[in-house]
Amino acid sequence: MAIEVKVPLLPESITDATVSTWHKKAGDRVSRDENIVDLETDKVMLEVPSPTDGILKEIIKATGSTVQAQEVIAVIDAAVAEQTPAQPVSAPVRKEEKAAPAVTDAGSQEIRLAAPQPVPPMGPSVRRAAAEHDIDVSQVVGTGKGGRITKENVLAASKSGAGMPAASLPAGARPEKRVPMTRIRARIAERLLDVTQNTAMLTTFNEINMAPVMDIRSRYRDKFEKKYNVRLGFMSFFVKACVEALKRAPVVNASIDGNDIVYHGFFDIGVAVSTDRGLVVPVLRDADKMSMAEIESKIAESAEKARTGKLTLEEMQGGTFTITNGGVFGSLMATPIINSPQCAILGMHKIQERPVVENGQVVIRPMMYVALSYDHRLIDGKESVTFLVSIKELLEDPTRLILEV
Repeated sequence: MAIEVKVPLLPESITDATVSTWHKKAGDRVSRDENIVDLETDKVMLEVPSPTDGILKEIIKATGSTVQAQEVIAVIDAAVAEQTPAQPVSAPVRKEEKAAPAVTDAGSQEIRLAAPQPVPPMGPSVRRAAAEHDIDVSQVVGTGKGGRITKENVLAASKSGAGMPAASLPAGARPEKRVPMTRIRARIAERLLDVTQNTAMLTTFNEINMAPVMDIRSRYRDKFEKKYNVRLGFMSFFVKACVEALKRAPVVNASIDGNDIVYHGFFDIGVAVSTDRGLVVPVLRDADKMSMAEIESKIAESAEKARTGKLTLEEMQGGTFTITNGGVFGSLMATPIINSPQCAILGMHKIQERPVVENGQVVIRPMMYVALSYDHRLIDGKESVTFLVSIKELLEDPTRLILEV
């Protein structure tokens, strides 16, 4: 009995998806609820489980194909579920599938062995050129109709060294590789460009002496981890400090909707997480009601889900304010871009020992530059500076976080 594998219902605001990775090939045995293919949208990665036990009879949509909700992408033969699996058969490929360009997902979370994808049809002249120049056409991106590889594509690959075995590269060749953007990277690029063109973005800076926070972490790190089974990091201190500072400067927690200002009476803090597929921002809902252990635990959980592509759209939607930490990569100072429709974002940076003056004496302290980028259409310099100074005061005297003073 043939069972169709369909694209699941897509999240709201998403119209289509791209077939990212097939984890099975035609002829392979599959189990019910086993993930057989990943679909990439411009926001999240979706896993498609097998609806039944059986043999994957046919893959209808190859890697790189664009699909719609409820579209059939494969067929499973459930009638042979109880039979001993035979040797995997060659994947039957539909005619339209052969014309689909193979897409390399440069941002996949892990290296997986995937079934080789069919090479788009080529004319005799293209095959001859590929043979003459020793070009692996499976590594060449076709620009012809339907993703066909043209002679020009082969000649360009020959000049650049793309698709050629390392031993075959001519002396002095300067190899390069061209791959399509992943949907998420393309969406990130679109959103960031939109923010820079449609907001009056400005950034203000300050610096924080991190010695008091580092001292607390040093003294209580082991006890904290033993009790809560989660590492005590810097982010929970910053989340707590941001919530308190947002209470003092409500406009920084607001957003613009047309000609209206929307003041949010809650604190949903986004924490940016870098993954191989791009930057994502899971949201801590009602961060003002969370303990530091809950904050650390939720951040760790969200980061792991982000890096394995399991974050849901609901976990990234909303948010009234965002924190991003470039310091983990060594950034000393940067101007983060607002996460629209929010109106402000805090950038953390590398902690570095620097000479500072305290009570007329030059001393060495672990200092961190912090940056607040904000939409100047809504937030004035007074509010932005007041907010950043509040962050500084709260972290340089963490007792104030407990007393909320």
